Parts: sequence; structure tokens; C-alpha cells
Amino acid sequence: MTDSTTPDTTGEPTLTPPPDPSSWRRVLRRAGWVYLFSRLCTVLGAAIVAAELRHDEDVRVKDLPWAPWADPHYAEKDIPISMVRLVRDVFTGWDGVWYLRLVRLGYPHQVPDGVTYDMPDARVAFFPTYPMAVRALDRLLPGGPSIAAIGLNFVLGAVAVLLVGVLARRLFDEPVAERAMVLMALFPGSFVLSYAYSEALLIVLACATFWLLIRHQWIAAGLVAAVGTATRPNGVALVAACAVASYIAIRKTREWRSLAAPALAPTGFLAFQWWIGHHTGERWVWFRVQTEAWGEGTSFGFTALRRTLRAFASPLTSPTNTITAVCVITAIVMLWLARRYKIDNAMLAYSIAVLVLMVLPETVTARPRFLYTAFPLLICAAAWFERSKRDWWPWVVSTSAVGLTTMTALYGVYGAVP
Repeated sequence: MTDSTTPDTTGEPTLTPPPDPSSWRRVLRRAGWVYLFSRLCTVLGAAIVAAELRHDEDVRVKDLPWAPWADPHYAEKDIPISMVRLVRDVFTGWDGVWYLRLVRLGYPHQVPDGVTYDMPDARVAFFPTYPMAVRALDRLLPGGPSIAAIGLNFVLGAVAVLLVGVLARRLFDEPVAERAMVLMALFPGSFVLSYAYSEALLIVLACATFWLLIRHQWIAAGLVAAVGTATRPNGVALVAACAVASYIAIRKTREWRSLAAPALAPTGFLAFQWWIGHHTGERWVWFRVQTEAWGEGTSFGFTALRRTLRAFASPLTSPTNTITAVCVITAIVMLWLARRYKIDNAMLAYSIAVLVLMVLPETVTARPRFLYTAFPLLICAAAWFERSKRDWWPWVVSTSAVGLTTMTALYGVYGAVP
């Protein structure tokens, strides 16, 4: 193989310098420090909530439905006074309660009619891949399922940041990759990397799927995507990614074997629906629990629009409306950036599908953690800041750090569920 050459100003050929591995290592090292700093931001946000609860003698566990100790066995007990315990319980609150119930109890064999959010059987609404991973890690580590869940997501978060950097480097260059990793670490929605939530696992699986699709490893991509569709409901966006990648491959090179990816991708979701229906003796029980326990329906985006308009009509009167409005505006801006700085079509299809699924529901609509799972759009934002708005970067970093801390704290406050 001959070295590639480029002409210099005198017309003589010159060797193109090979990539500098040490440069990429420096980028990764800086991104690693930013990731650690971002996790400190989430700890600070959780500590703010913990400090408030510790000094509020009138608050009892039964008043905090997000708390993992709000199970009936603990409902009448006083809040633990340990700050470490309180911070840990903030990180395993809300959806973490349900995932940890799955880790400890598994899925119920029967779901009663009229199931509500207050019934433990409502855990059927949550997908199995993340609690299975936590259960496996819990067998290896001391400290119980809570520590396993938080520790697993800390590692998965670091892997997710790294993989996004690898993808951004392939699509653009190292400077864009560095900014993409910083945005991934500090974006306010990244608080889920510290919580006992399944988004971190989905992002890792999505990155792996994109990498395999780019390399035309269709069967492997479909299998990884199948695990992703069994991880979270919005994981079905990976089916769109595989379908678009396959369509392009067939159109360009008649690569019909690419159909393996979109054929395999939805099998994780379908397998879970079949299994949970067989396990409980009720077909489509997952959809019933979503409707009865969480009141979910389809608003076709009207809930997000209504909350956004209310946020402008009555500013700062509702944290939920304000957060919804910010997410909707941010999503629009990120889509505009995706038109300006092109990314892989499969990644774009995935991102659009995630955003559509984000605004469709009737109750829980546009939220930072859902927007965060459309992470390929953050790569477009990184390219914009690197190539058009470098002067804005210090402000972006500082604002994101404050937003991340604030979002973590808000998530621990009853009545302000972002």
C-alpha cells in the first residue's frame, strides 16, 4: 500500500500525516474528567434534596412516592438520617423504585383489573433488560441491588459518552468528538446516568447498533437492536434506524441481506410482549397496565403543545410546563442543526423516531431524559459549537452544569417530575 499524498503550494506531493493516537488519548482523558465532574453535579443535586428532607421533621416517607423506601413495609417509618442513604435513595427514586422491585421480586404472575400506580403489580409496565443486568451484577458485588443499579449506570454512562465520541469522530473529527462527549456528559438530561434508570443501557446499545450498521454488519446490528427494543419503550426507534440503513444499502448496492437488521430489531419488544402475556395469562397486559396505572394514551403532541403554550402564558408557575417548553424548543433547534450538519441517516431516523415517541403520550410528554436518548442530535450541536459558535462554548458548559445540578434536584422534589 502506498502512502496517500496531497500537493503542496509548490505542486510537489507531500505525505498526509497519519492520525495522532496521542491526540485522541488526550481528548479521551479530558472527556473523562468532564464525565466525573458531571457525576459530581448530580451528587450535588441529590444532596440538595437530601439536606432538605433531613431537616424537615414533618416529612415522612409516605409523603414521598418517588422514594424507594415508600413500599408498604416502610411507609410509616421515619426518613433515615444518613445523608449518604438519602442521596442513594434519591438516585433510586421514581422509575428506579419499579426497576428495583423487578430485581427483587421479578414480574407478577397476575395483574388485577383496575391496577393502579400504588400497586406493586404495576411493575409489569417496565422492560426487563436493565433489571436483568442489575440482578446479575448484584450477585457479584456487595451492597445490594441499589448499589448495583447505581454502579452499573455509572459505568454504562462512561461507555455511552465514549461511544458517542467514537461515532462523532468518524462522522466529523476529533474536536467535534470532544465537544460531543462534553455535551453528553453535561446535558441536563444526563442525570439519568446517575439514576437507576434504563436510558444509559439503551444509549450504549444504540451506539453499538449504529456502529454495526455503518460497518454493514447487519445480523449483529439487528441482534443488538433487539436487545435495545427490550430495554425501553422508545427503544423501538432502533427499528427505524435499521430500516433506513437497510433501505439505503439496497438502493445503492442491492445489499438485500441488510434486511436482516430491521427484521431482527423488533424481536426484543415482541418477545417481551409475548413472554409477559404468557407469564401473566393475559395477552397485551403491558398495554393495559400503561393505560390503567399510568393513564397513558395518545395525544398526538397536543399535550406537549398545550403545556408549552401554558409555560409562555404563565411563566415559571409550573416547573413541569416550563421543562416541557424548554424540551420542545430544544428539540426544534437540534433538528434544525441536524439539517445543517449531516449525520448518518440511520442515526437521524432513530432521533426523529425518539422525538415523535416523546411528544405522542397524553401524560408524560417532552422531558429532558427522553430528549437525551435522541443523542445523535447532540453530535450535530457539537459540530455547530465547534465550527460556528466557539465563543459560546464556555457559556454552554457552565449553563449545562448548572442545568444538570438543577434537574437532578428537581427530580427529587415531589410535584416537579421532569
